[in-house]
Amino acid sequence: MTKIQVYLMPGLAASSSIFERIELPKNQFQVHYLEWFMPKSNETLKNYAERMAEKVTEKNSVLIGVSFGGILVQEMAQFLNPSKIIIISSVKSAFELPRRMKIAKTTKAYKLIPTSLLANVELLVKYAFGDVLKQRLKLYERYLHMRNKEYLDWSIEQVINWDRKIIDPRVIHIHGDNDEVFPAKYLNKYTNLKGGTHIMILNRFKWFNQNLPKIILND
Repeated sequence: MTKIQVYLMPGLAASSSIFERIELPKNQFQVHYLEWFMPKSNETLKNYAERMAEKVTEKNSVLIGVSFGGILVQEMAQFLNPSKIIIISSVKSAFELPRRMKIAKTTKAYKLIPTSLLANVELLVKYAFGDVLKQRLKLYERYLHMRNKEYLDWSIEQVINWDRKIIDPRVIHIHGDNDEVFPAKYLNKYTNLKGGTHIMILNRFKWFNQNLPKIILND
């Protein structure tokens, strides 16, 4: 039996360890993990996607991306021939970006984000107030892979300025109705995970383990 090749792309700055609890039946699926690498100076998202696509060596693969990784796999698809594109906690076009991001694009306010602080999550955890915030920061500390300021600045700029206007009809979109980064009210057609937040790939992994195989296999 030929296994279905699945490539997993984590969210902004995260490592593939965010998928550590995702289990697809090994007799049906071969899973490959993609990792962020440093962008070149002034590199476009399209060129970065082309370089990442070179790491997808199996034909007719399934591409699964979380958050910014979901945006990236949509851009990678133009250089590949994926059998399926699945995005989680992400958006399908620039029109689905929340209002605050559209304002940030117009005002260039995103350039003021102190990304250097994100590079030292341990310090943020130490001075964070509130248990919920501390728990979230500890998650970031565990799963944050790319802490380079140049990468973070580049990534935030790519999300804010993503200019896709036409939704790729091949995209299967899974989203939580409590997503605080990309609120569901701005989205079009998607599969709703009730109560799911932006980090549901971590805390709702049982749902994904039960449903992802069916979603991948469904024609």
